Amino acid sequence: MTTPSKGSIPMSKLSNRTALVTGSGRGIGRAIALKLASEGANVVVNDLDAEPAAETVAAVEALGARAVACVGSVTDPGFADDFVKTAVDAFGGIDIIVNNAGYTWDNVIQKMDDEQWDTILDVHLKAPFRILRAAQPILREQARRDAEAGTPTVRKVVNISSVAGLGGNAGQANYAAAKAGVTGLTKTLAKEWGRYNVTVNTVAFGLISTRLTEAAADGNSVIDISGRRIAVGVSPGLLAAAEQLIPLGRAGTVDEAAGAVYLLCAPESDYVSGQTLVCGGGWTN
Repeated sequence: MTTPSKGSIPMSKLSNRTALVTGSGRGIGRAIALKLASEGANVVVNDLDAEPAAETVAAVEALGARAVACVGSVTDPGFADDFVKTAVDAFGGIDIIVNNAGYTWDNVIQKMDDEQWDTILDVHLKAPFRILRAAQPILREQARRDAEAGTPTVRKVVNISSVAGLGGNAGQANYAAAKAGVTGLTKTLAKEWGRYNVTVNTVAFGLISTRLTEAAADGNSVIDISGRRIAVGVSPGLLAAAEQLIPLGRAGTVDEAAGAVYLLCAPESDYVSGQTLVCGGGWTN
C-alpha cells in the first residue's frame, strides 16, 4: 500500500467519491481509473505488479486526483479484504467498485483441463464475488449513516463482462461461462443491495484493442500470470473478420470502454440497476 497523494481537482461529478478498480495498472482498467479520476474520484489502483500500479497512481495524481495502490492478485484468498481495507484506510469508505481484472486462457472443451477452467472462473467470477462480499459490511454501514443523517447517497458497482458471456465464443467455454456468471451475480446483488442505495450493473465489452487482443501472427504473444505463461493475441485474419462483424467497422479503444463504465458510475445513472450495457460498436454476438 502507498500513501495517497494530496492533490485536488475542481468539483466534478465524482468529487469526494472513492473508486476501487481491479486490474487498473494497464489497458482498460487503467483507462477506467483515469476516467473516474478525471471526474474527481479518489482511486484505489490494483495490479499484479507494483510498477504498472505505481504508473497509474502517478497518472491519477497528475490529473489532480488522489490515488493509492493495492498490489496483488485478485484471486489470492486474502486480497478482497486487503483491497477494501486499503480504500477505507486511505479515503474513509467506498463509493464505486469496478471489477475489471481478467484475462483469457483459451482452448476447445475436449482439450481444456480443470486447471484452465478453474483459473478463469476464479479470476472473472470468484474474485468479484469475494470483493463484493468483503465490501458489503462497509456499504451497509455507510447506508445506515446516510439514513440517520438524512443524506441518501447512491453508490455504484460495475462488473465487467463480455459479449462472449452473452452469446458464447468458440474456444472460450471457461471465459464465456465466467462472464455469463457475472450477469447472474450482478442481477442478484442489484436485488440484494437496493436497500443500501447501491446500484449494480454490468458492462459487456465487445472487441476492445488491448495487449490481449492485438494481432499476433507469430503466436509468440504471451503474458505472465503468477509464473504461468499464457498465450494471448488474435491472428490477423481472425481480427480482420471480427472487425467486419462490427457495425462501426473497428475495434473499440480503451478510452471508449472506460466511457461506458463511467456512464454507470455517473449520477445520471442513479436509477439504473441490474442492467447489462453492451460496449461493442453495435456488435452483440
